[in-house]
Amino acid sequence: MNATGEDHSPDRPCTVSAGAADCADMIVHLARLAQGGPGTAELSAAQWTALRYFSRANRFSRTPSAFSQYHATTRGTASQTVKSLVSLGLLQRQSNENDGRSALIELTQAGWDTLRRDPLADLQQVLEALPPATRNALAAALGDATGALAQRRMAPTFGRCEDCTHCAPSPEGAFCHCTQATLMAEEMEALCVDFTPIRPRPQDAVR
Repeated sequence: MNATGEDHSPDRPCTVSAGAADCADMIVHLARLAQGGPGTAELSAAQWTALRYFSRANRFSRTPSAFSQYHATTRGTASQTVKSLVSLGLLQRQSNENDGRSALIELTQAGWDTLRRDPLADLQQVLEALPPATRNALAAALGDATGALAQRRMAPTFGRCEDCTHCAPSPEGAFCHCTQATLMAEEMEALCVDFTPIRPRPQDAVR
């Protein structure tokens, strides 16, 4: 406020609670810390993310387009990341039986070998050392936050087939009502671009 009583202080963004701001800062800092360290110069952060994604995505989601949604980037940028890993011999393109207009992306043996040096392994070990109850609560909270932010940004929410409302158990493994395909047991923990989280029943939500 100046001598005439007028307030010329700059407009500040809408404030949130200190707890929420601290959590957001910690999540961002943790992500940057996890992506740093020895061996990270081998690949860029985007290339590491692509390797992880294509190693975990199901057969319907291993496309450059799905990766661009997962990585929250443009299709052009995602395609360039994929091309760079193909040129390094870490990824390879295969024909897509479900969609002739796009290719499926698979890791090569060199890609799997490189993934063993993933800088995210340190964070995984730190999380593994947490008490199971703490780790489960953290996973639930991060899942809720990810889903809420994706909804706010009108972005897809990626998740595992076993946690998806489209998935119905069957004698052979499970049936996906979205893709109209039978899923094998090993596919149940894979990431999917068509994921829709199972809504808790009312009696479960109050427990």
